[in-house]
Amino acid sequence: MSLRVLTGITTTGTPHLGNYVGAIRPAIVASQQPDSDCFFFMADYHALIKCDDPARIERSRLEIAATWLAAGLDPERVTFYRQSDVPEVTELNWLLTCVTAKGQMNRAHAYKGATDANEAAGEDPDAGITMGLFCYPILMAADILLFNPHKVPVGRDQIQHIEMTRDVAARFNHLFGQGKEFFVLPEAHIEEQVATLPGLDGRKMSKSYDNTIPLFEGGAKALKDAVAKIVTNSLLPGEAKDPECHLVTIYEAFATPEQAAAFRAQLVAGLGWGDAKKQLVELIDAHIGPMRDKYQALMAHPEQIEELLQIGAMKARAVAAPLLKQVREAVGLRRMNALPAVKEKAVKIALPTFKQFRLEDGQFYFNFSDAAGRLLLTSSGFASGKDAGQWVGRLKKEGITALPDAPVALADGVSADDVAAALVALTVE
Repeated sequence: MSLRVLTGITTTGTPHLGNYVGAIRPAIVASQQPDSDCFFFMADYHALIKCDDPARIERSRLEIAATWLAAGLDPERVTFYRQSDVPEVTELNWLLTCVTAKGQMNRAHAYKGATDANEAAGEDPDAGITMGLFCYPILMAADILLFNPHKVPVGRDQIQHIEMTRDVAARFNHLFGQGKEFFVLPEAHIEEQVATLPGLDGRKMSKSYDNTIPLFEGGAKALKDAVAKIVTNSLLPGEAKDPECHLVTIYEAFATPEQAAAFRAQLVAGLGWGDAKKQLVELIDAHIGPMRDKYQALMAHPEQIEELLQIGAMKARAVAAPLLKQVREAVGLRRMNALPAVKEKAVKIALPTFKQFRLEDGQFYFNFSDAAGRLLLTSSGFASGKDAGQWVGRLKKEGITALPDAPVALADGVSADDVAAALVALTVE
């Protein structure tokens, strides 16, 4: 049995080193396992909760897609898609919302953090808080449960959301399953050593803290400039440094155990912070430098990325639609059985007609009459029935466009408009 893995990144900014270490890299490693079945997506609906700048969201979606692909994601092996290209996500979101307790959402870290900040500022606890922010753990649950993954790679700060997802899934299974488990209870998968990469100031690396290290944007110079801003203490070269610092944590995210041990030993022996940062830049650049050219090539051809995402969306919907159909039926959103149809006698509708015939002169002719039987036109004579039939076929197919070239004459009292109307009726039918 294959192991299904799912993860995603919110599209609100340029990917940074923390995104790569905490989500992209472990997800790509998981996708390369022979028994893996991976779903990776860009959470652009989630982005709307945090950002109201359409241009930024549009740009971020492109950058993030290019980053995943440049970092080694193989769209042939995985299902890679945008959240907003899979409408089943939002429908499942609503169905799950209807079985999720408000009290559970009250305890979500993001919501509590926002209300605590408001209260500390003397504001109403819910000031500026949208329903998107309040309910986004349910949207995250829909993202996950729609594809029933076994594991979800996340940072340690996201564990609560996986626990909430499990609770929502278990409740739905209990209420509507009747012995059937619609949803798998997913497990959070964390890379223990680097679950959350620290930023320049030691806090979690985050765009909201403005403490990130760029992954590809700006090239090697931007990487070097950012690492130079990592906050360290004022110990001079030659003085022993405490290796339990965030600079070492970042180093260890890219180093082998042997490299990490040697780096720690050098700091204890008095390695200067400037030289330590230089070593960090060299280590990171050796890892991500080869990916940078591919990233730039992808950014120059967004239409290639779009094509891959559309293919990914079709693959995702092929999995999502059957499950959602079962879920809809489970909650009672079922098709109504049709009553036996009463067979009615078919009514034959009269149409304009062509008739072919041969006269005593040996020539073949055809005429054309309207639905009421009124003669509209007659043809000239043809040497063979085949020739006459070809003109009948052309008039039936092309209608009034063939009429000017046709070897025919109007019947007495008939206008060209009469013939044209009959031909239109025939070709429409």
